Amino acid sequence: MKFRDSQAQQPAELELAPMIDVVFLLLIFFIVSWQFARFERDEEVEVPVAEETDKNARKAGEIIVNIRSDGGIFLNGNQISSTDLLVKLRNLAESYPNQAVILRGDGTADFEHVITVLDQVKEAGIWNVAFATTRKTTQQ
Repeated sequence: MKFRDSQAQQPAELELAPMIDVVFLLLIFFIVSWQFARFERDEEVEVPVAEETDKNARKAGEIIVNIRSDGGIFLNGNQISSTDLLVKLRNLAESYPNQAVILRGDGTADFEHVITVLDQVKEAGIWNVAFATTRKTTQQ
């Protein structure tokens, strides 16, 4: 009777093709995620600090309007006038009645600029509005 030699077994080979597929899928996922997150955040906008903030899960389809300190209104990374904003918001409100809008107003912006955008949102018929804030950091 002939027994196999346990040391003579060939080592298992590592399949590279499936591993490369997974790496490329992860790369595509993160690039696409970064692209969407890039439009909603404006580096020039510093939202005000609040004592109490809610960390709610983001909903798909939220519209984020950035209001800079000089009064510039940015939607999807592009500067837009208040009349163009009204037209876009009206179209969204007609298509999606419960459309959510998040206003990211700069903490140093005049209150008048934020109210102008808020008036446009209300005139468009959107009721689901939130204001972005950051949580106060505790210094130890």
